[in-house]
Amino acid sequence: PSFAMDARFKDANNDMVADAPTDPKQWIDPSTLVFAYTPVEDPAVYAPVWAPFLDHLSKVTGKKVQFFPVQSNAAQLEAMRAGRLHVSGFNTGSNPIAVNCSGFVPFAMMASKDNRFGYEMEFITHPGSGIEKIEDIKGKRMAFTSETSNSGYKAPSALMRQQFKMEAGKDFTPVFSGKHDNSVLGVANKDYPAAAIANSVKLRMEARGVVKPEQTKVIYKSQSFPTTGYGHVYNLNPELAEKIKQAFFTFKWEGTTMAAEFNKAEPPQEKFMPITYKQHWAVVREIDQAMSVSYACK
Repeated sequence: PSFAMDARFKDANNDMVADAPTDPKQWIDPSTLVFAYTPVEDPAVYAPVWAPFLDHLSKVTGKKVQFFPVQSNAAQLEAMRAGRLHVSGFNTGSNPIAVNCSGFVPFAMMASKDNRFGYEMEFITHPGSGIEKIEDIKGKRMAFTSETSNSGYKAPSALMRQQFKMEAGKDFTPVFSGKHDNSVLGVANKDYPAAAIANSVKLRMEARGVVKPEQTKVIYKSQSFPTTGYGHVYNLNPELAEKIKQAFFTFKWEGTTMAAEFNKAEPPQEKFMPITYKQHWAVVREIDQAMSVSYACK
């Protein structure tokens, strides 16, 4: 099956994520914990944003913590698989690959105080592009982000194929921008006639004044998807893994750079909420199945 976990991992309790090794000799207990945030925008921008949380993580675990600015999903997946990345946020679409190939164990997601979470995939264009609906993309260039992205590639491709019978390369020309902010900027600056993006990234860019709302126009909006999933690598000493969880759920957001950055989302991201991969990622796995996506390691 396409959802088979890498042979290195065991899942005895059937929760769809890798169990910690049964042999304590196989646990890792690094003196410095390496943390990465998903590479949605310029990673360097996020080092100061995450600083108060990483201080808290350091206090709770008693470990040094280092921010690792990853430049791509592929680099992030490889770093965790190779044991160089211990705690991380993987974006919606790469979460299943991280779980099945890199031994990622997601347990938290940002949510509002009243437990609202998620984002929608949008097809956007710019005013004057001549595109009013998805069918108008025929014969034109369409920007995606990268092939591991849920909202930036997999969900929109599945939609175009299933509902509109439009195939990439045949009915339109796909271009890959690398990340959501490149796609949003590309449409706003009229470099791309259309793009599929996560509206959470667009909202953050509008809040920062990088693009103006009137530069883009939404022609389609999807159901809600889970946002970035946060977790740790499977083979950490279970006591350390437990402390990492505790750090996420005891972090005080008020008045921090985290609050300043993430409260601007819609719904606002104001806390870390417990999640399970089995439940919260079911909708993403369904899209992956429709797209015949394999979770095998590249």
